[in-house]
Order: sequence, then structure tokens, then C-alpha cells
Amino acid sequence: MKKAIFITVRTGSKRLKNKALVEINGVPVITRIIRRVKKSKKANGVVLCTTERKQDDVLVKIAEEEGIEYFRGSEEDKLERWNGAAQKFGVEFFVTADGDDVFCEPELIDLAFEQYERNNPDFIDWNYKLICGSFTYGVKASALKKVCQIKDSENTEMMWVYFTDTGLFKCEEPENFDDIFKKPELRMTLDYPDDLRFFKTVIDHFEIDLSREDYNLREIVAYLDEHPEVVKINQHLMQDYLDNQKRLTKLKIKK
Repeated sequence: MKKAIFITVRTGSKRLKNKALVEINGVPVITRIIRRVKKSKKANGVVLCTTERKQDDVLVKIAEEEGIEYFRGSEEDKLERWNGAAQKFGVEFFVTADGDDVFCEPELIDLAFEQYERNNPDFIDWNYKLICGSFTYGVKASALKKVCQIKDSENTEMMWVYFTDTGLFKCEEPENFDDIFKKPELRMTLDYPDDLRFFKTVIDHFEIDLSREDYNLREIVAYLDEHPEVVKINQHLMQDYLDNQKRLTKLKIKK
């Protein structure tokens, strides 16, 4: 598969235990994410990237049930996990979706694939310009392979600096996206109980109140514009999220 979507997920979450398996209206979070990214029109395939721990067997089972590929690799080293998946499946460029980004948006994913075809970047970084949780990164596999050769750490959860801060790669921000997605103050990632309450409120609106299963991020944003009280459910967590990312971001290069 030349272009792929990598879903990065494991069950070892600390703040909200087993968040990938938490069910909202009877559907596990990870299943919701898989079904969302499968709506991409540009991806040649979807790969669930998880660990070799026995606890993550359940994620592999879900991937099989949903008809997507999976790769099992390092627990801590996300970059090596991606690198192994890219090599196994012959991936040239991939877009990532984290296992806590319940509303990751296929439209933005496809824009990243188009940007790669147009500009041939090594790395596309959301750079806090888009809705938190709507899009993460686009990565060229050959650039990732080089990063894995030069990095001097296995803790690569906060990994973008190996692309953006080394001066070795062509890095870009997302292009051609609609201003409706330019709302970084919105928090759509699952880490805490209040995040879960936010997602359940939005999902209940569409799936219970409106009896709809197929709704996109544009519609979600329109709903939130009309209901600022829902935004406030978890918006107070944004600064903690940003501070935590800054604290954990470290660049360690081999001498």
C-alpha cells in the first residue's frame, strides 16, 4: 500500500484506563476511529499499530474484525513501530491517527495525501493550527527511516521534533483546509473523564437525538458553535495538555 493511515494505539493508558476500549453507545472508541478513517478516499489501506504486549491482543482482534491490517512493535518507541509497519506493508507515505482522537477527520487526512502528491514533503505537522484531535501528522517513510537511524532515545511519544528541529527534512503545515477546522481551542482528544463526557454528549446528539450514524467534523463543529456549553465540558484541560506535551518533548540525537 503506497499511502496508508496508521492508527497508533495501545491499552496502557494511565489517565483514563483502557480508554481505547471504552464504549460510547455500545461501540469501543478504537472501533469508532477505525470506521472513521476507513472513509478516506485517498488511502490505500489502514494499519493498526500497537505493541507486542498480551494486553493488546484485544486491539488486534478488533482490527481483524474491522477488516484492517495490524502491526505489533515497540511499546515505548512509536517511531520504530511506525517504521516497522511501513517496511512490512511497503508504505511510502502515511497519515497518523491516534487511538484517542475519536473525531479524526477523513477530509483532512485526504488533504494531507493530496499535499504529499503535490509537494513531496517529508513531514506534515498540524502545528496547533487545527482542531486538537482532528489531524496529527503526515510522514514520508524514507524520512522516518532516517530519523530512526539518528535518534538516541526509545521514548518517542512526542516525536515531531526529530523532523521539525533537526534541519534535515522538508516540513510543512497542512494546506488548503477550510477555516472551519482552524479552531485549536476545541479539544477533541480522549485523556480524562471530562473528555469522555464531551464525546458522549456530542455522540448522543447525533446518534440518539438525531438517529444518525454518519456525521462529519463540519457538522460537529456547527453543533458546537450552537452549544458552547458542550465545548466547556473539557476545554479547561487544554492548557494541561499543552504543558504536558512541552514537558515530555525532548530531542536526543546520536553523536
